[in-house]
Amino acid sequence: MPADTIFALATGAGRSAVAVIRLSGPQARATFTGFTSLTPEPRHAHYARFRNPDTDETLDFGLALFFPGPHSATGEDCAEFHLHGGRAVIDAVLISLGRLSGLRAAEPGEFARRGFINGKMDLSQAEALADLIDSQTAFQRRQALRVAGGALRRQVEDWRRALIDALALLSAELDFSDEGDVDSFSYGALRGILGPLISGMKDVLSRAPASERLREGFLALIMGPPNAGKSTLLNRLAQRDVAIVSEIPGTTRDMIEVHLDIGGIPVTLVDTAGLRDTEDAIEQIGVARTRARAGDADLLLWLSEGGAEPVPLSGAGDGGILRVATKADVIAPASGAIPISAQTGVGVEMLCDEIAGEARKALGDGESALVIRQRHRQAIQAARDFLEAALAEGKPLEIVAEDLRLAGRSLAGIVGAIDVEQVLDAVFSRFCIGK
Repeated sequence: MPADTIFALATGAGRSAVAVIRLSGPQARATFTGFTSLTPEPRHAHYARFRNPDTDETLDFGLALFFPGPHSATGEDCAEFHLHGGRAVIDAVLISLGRLSGLRAAEPGEFARRGFINGKMDLSQAEALADLIDSQTAFQRRQALRVAGGALRRQVEDWRRALIDALALLSAELDFSDEGDVDSFSYGALRGILGPLISGMKDVLSRAPASERLREGFLALIMGPPNAGKSTLLNRLAQRDVAIVSEIPGTTRDMIEVHLDIGGIPVTLVDTAGLRDTEDAIEQIGVARTRARAGDADLLLWLSEGGAEPVPLSGAGDGGILRVATKADVIAPASGAIPISAQTGVGVEMLCDEIAGEARKALGDGESALVIRQRHRQAIQAARDFLEAALAEGKPLEIVAEDLRLAGRSLAGIVGAIDVEQVLDAVFSRFCIGK
């Protein structure tokens, strides 16, 4: 256990109704008593006068809570001071805490790190907790909550148990084959354990790209000829003037991005230069960048007056194209195009519904998310590759066992570890060796 006790403001900086200061470490109980003159009752909200323990000066009145370890968020003794959210109050308490011997201000993420070290969460849950704090839409929140709640950990634990069974099978053959009550090894039995394990990993990996993209956001490009209303639409959706609107063709030279919540999905909307042949060297660069960015987009919104302008592109990277008929309040829309008027707002809600529908098809809703980071995906891919290598017949069993151990190490990088004691426990409990 660390020798020092850490403290930090757990709520946002600035003026607020309530501010929460957290403490974690061996001196949390003594600090609680020193600041409140109370004996803490675990998990009970005490109304307290917060005082400077050196001068007895009253700092504030509020609530104080104490959570004894290991039954706390960090696994250590923890305390919380719920104060009024004025800057002067917060500063006075933080300064008083900082003057106490053995206490120091926490580093970024240190409370969560101590929780991880003390087994209160695994690494995947700690990462998902950070994603939950950063989530900006309902779907991102659902995805982060699922992983923070242990969904990935439980899946990896299931895989780990299957690996332990396979390693126990091999260990029994390699180390105890002369025992009469040990069944002979067969690749069929090994395939029976590893086959479903590999299939499960492939299924999870097949959903990983969508989950990773949901975490990062859905990319939609607004494209079309000059003066089609692209910048006007961006401003309408952003509900502020983020792009210059002008009747002069070629006004937009570079790409302008806004990040929006459309139907609960994080969408990055990009205004682009109008596609046309031009002699202007700067505008040519903008057009070239637009065409290059189109290959990375999840969706293209092709805008033209009335929606009749042909689309000069084959499509987005892996997405599609929505044809949008702009200026629908003055120009009759073409068949098959979504009619809108960015000036009046007519049809914009329908367009948002279409964008959200395309995003849901591409990214899902976050409810089935497991692998939401590249690190997780790479670890599972490595484990799968080792398991497939283990099933190649004709290899010495010692090499097969090493493949399984390497697969276990890859999974350990996500949440935990497989050690030899677990393998021996499985061997002895199943085969009754040595009786």
